[in-house]
Amino acid sequence: MIEGIGCMARRGFFLLCLLAICLLSAACGPGTVERKAEEYHVVTDVRGDVVKIPAKPKRIVSVTTGTDEVLLGLVETERMAAVNEAFADPKRSNVSALAQKIPARIVRNPSVETVAALKPDLVLVQEWIPIEKVAALRDLGIPVVTCKTPKCFDDVRATVRLIAAAVDEPERGERLVAMMDEELAALSARIDKAAPEKKGATVALVSIMPAYGGAGCMIDDVFSHAGARNAKALAGNRSGETMTKEQFIACNPDYIFLPSYDDPDSKEQRYGAEYMGDPSLQVMKAVREGHVCYPWAHYIYNISQNVVFGVQEAAYILYGNEFAQARNRHLSAVSEK
Repeated sequence: MIEGIGCMARRGFFLLCLLAICLLSAACGPGTVERKAEEYHVVTDVRGDVVKIPAKPKRIVSVTTGTDEVLLGLVETERMAAVNEAFADPKRSNVSALAQKIPARIVRNPSVETVAALKPDLVLVQEWIPIEKVAALRDLGIPVVTCKTPKCFDDVRATVRLIAAAVDEPERGERLVAMMDEELAALSARIDKAAPEKKGATVALVSIMPAYGGAGCMIDDVFSHAGARNAKALAGNRSGETMTKEQFIACNPDYIFLPSYDDPDSKEQRYGAEYMGDPSLQVMKAVREGHVCYPWAHYIYNISQNVVFGVQEAAYILYGNEFAQARNRHLSAVSEK
């Protein structure tokens, strides 16, 4: 009897050991490693930094308007911890309805303290943000992904894909790029049918940012897709260089674009009026022929997927009312409730 009890005890001990080994194997096996790996994903940003990001980040902060607008096309608003305050103003924003759903507002390029207080699980910046600020956020354990500041449509596509990877939504990224290309193709087909005598016009952008508008900036692609030519670029002016008024008169464009908002008291509107008030500019062809025009600034300055509406804004001025459009157009791969 005692021997039988001993046998049973040894058998029970053996079974317990076997169970412990199975549990240990399961805990250390590939299934558990995969689950831990799925909690994070890794992207390489434009600075070449490898960034580890939580899967499907839920408190995303973008510190620049360009990345904010891309983000609004890739994730639901509840996944954004804040939005740029400029987007809440319908006079200056095409996405104000979406911005109203996000409770926190931040200024463009906020302080490290402001961003950290939002407790983000991902921060998106553009390359002009100082590396010291990026490092300070990373020192706090916050993943930061640096994106390129787009200077052409291909840059926009690359930025959409990078941000889509960062927010763990690569399929939405491809869908958004496809939406952008489809919109552009349809618009190009319409522009091709526009009055041929108006094609190839030279257009000069006069911006409140004096060094913007020459060769090598987004406006080159916008004008090209609209069937026009960048007068500043043709005159040898490059992005980052300020064109003098003497050079401006010499380039003598067919059209002058003064980006403005639906606000006569905006600083853009005041700048344009003051600039064109110079008597020396009245000899220019665009002035004489009444081709000093005021495209909506947000579309013309756009560097997100919505830059296609900047092309349509240019086409509206160059070819007429058939290209008129609303101020709230926005491409998104997200179905907001």
